[in-house]
Amino acid sequence: MIDFSSDAVLLRRIEYGDYDYIITFLSEKAGKISVIAKNAKKSIRRFQGSLDLFSFMNVQVLFSKKKKHALPILFNVDLKDPFEKIRIDVEKTGYASYWTEIITFYLEEQKPQPALFKLFLFSLDALNTGFISKQVINLLFQIRFMSISGFTPDLKKCGICRTPIDETEISQKKVIFDIENGRLVCNKCRKRAGINYINISKGTLKQLAWINENEISKAGRIRFSKLAIKEGESFLQAFIPFHIGREFKSLAFLKRIKREDEFNKSAFEK
Repeated sequence: MIDFSSDAVLLRRIEYGDYDYIITFLSEKAGKISVIAKNAKKSIRRFQGSLDLFSFMNVQVLFSKKKKHALPILFNVDLKDPFEKIRIDVEKTGYASYWTEIITFYLEEQKPQPALFKLFLFSLDALNTGFISKQVINLLFQIRFMSISGFTPDLKKCGICRTPIDETEISQKKVIFDIENGRLVCNKCRKRAGINYINISKGTLKQLAWINENEISKAGRIRFSKLAIKEGESFLQAFIPFHIGREFKSLAFLKRIKREDEFNKSAFEK
């Protein structure tokens, strides 16, 4: 009898012995869950072609009745969407790997996260189909992950004097974001900011706030400038790893890909 069935996205796959895999999913019903896929390397009927990274599927799982702490057994999968266009594009793979690494190392096992599951599935689908640009969907995932996880900073007020960034008292076009303390800092309060900070335009902050607060399906409507994308990525990709307390290998890989792409474009234009 099946103990557990849920839609899920594959986050990580590790070889275990000669024939098995240990697989981590983000499931709709149970959050992050790790299972063992026995004989997965040679089982054509149950698993062939279904256990690739980022794949969306329905999983059926059995829990051990005798060993409480044993990994659940992956009994069967029903592949719904392999998102294969992500895996054949190195930059898309970089973005998806970064998101999966955030989820894998931030979440505890078997704690339901339905909002995060919905966000992750939407982001992978958008990345796979391309109906929203890679850069914008990356900003969307990160800002909404922060909101779901409960550590979104206030992007509308100085975190020290509480002055709204739109008020005339804050006349500068850019403000400081204090990475260490997770807050915006206006010019009047900048001496009280930490040493780890970045400068960010007020226009970029407004756009990030917009995609965080509005319906997720409307994300493709907003047009980010190149500057806003660059600032937004710098801000989010500095803040999230700092507050999770981990340097992500996938983020370093993604940054290297983007640097190489920019170098190649520059060389071609010359």
